[in-house]
Amino acid sequence: MSASLTDLLDELERFGASNDASTAERPRRMLNITRDTGEFLAVLVHATNARRILEIGTSNGYSTLWLAEAARATGGSVSTVEFSAFKRELAAANFARAGLASHIAQIHDDAGRVLAGAADAAYDLIFLDSERGEYCGWWPDLRRTLRPGGLLVVDNATSHAAEMAPFMAGVRADADFACSLVPVGNGEFLATRLR
Repeated sequence: MSASLTDLLDELERFGASNDASTAERPRRMLNITRDTGEFLAVLVHATNARRILEIGTSNGYSTLWLAEAARATGGSVSTVEFSAFKRELAAANFARAGLASHIAQIHDDAGRVLAGAADAAYDLIFLDSERGEYCGWWPDLRRTLRPGGLLVVDNATSHAAEMAPFMAGVRADADFACSLVPVGNGEFLATRLR
């Protein structure tokens, strides 16, 4: 990773912490992943050789940068979905500053609509960090759009355990998926599609 990207990530961490401490208004908060989660995501992209990556929940692009830097090495790219215009603009500026904009496609739409319109087995890796109350409803399309051997990674699995429990139970009940809960950052729920 270049020094300039490391510096930008450091800056975004400070910005996210400062911003989120100064407002309780959820739409204005960045709610970024932790640095160790970013490192973990990058390792997962490399380990799975993921090229077609979908991120649901861009915010200011902090997590996207970790995914896109790794995707650049695999010859892949990240499609990232964010409904908030305010956050999309912040993210676009950060992608340009990082020199990774060419590896990132920003999508302004409802995530459920994006998933419903995606082809079967369209993604190698899906990172889910969005509206947790929607996850159970999205599951049929998340399942369908993840290729066999693909990996679903879901943030906030331990920090919001009660909220995440129904979704994780539903995925664990699917015989076509092997799952694990990893105590990194706010907790990462991993599910890989076996067939």
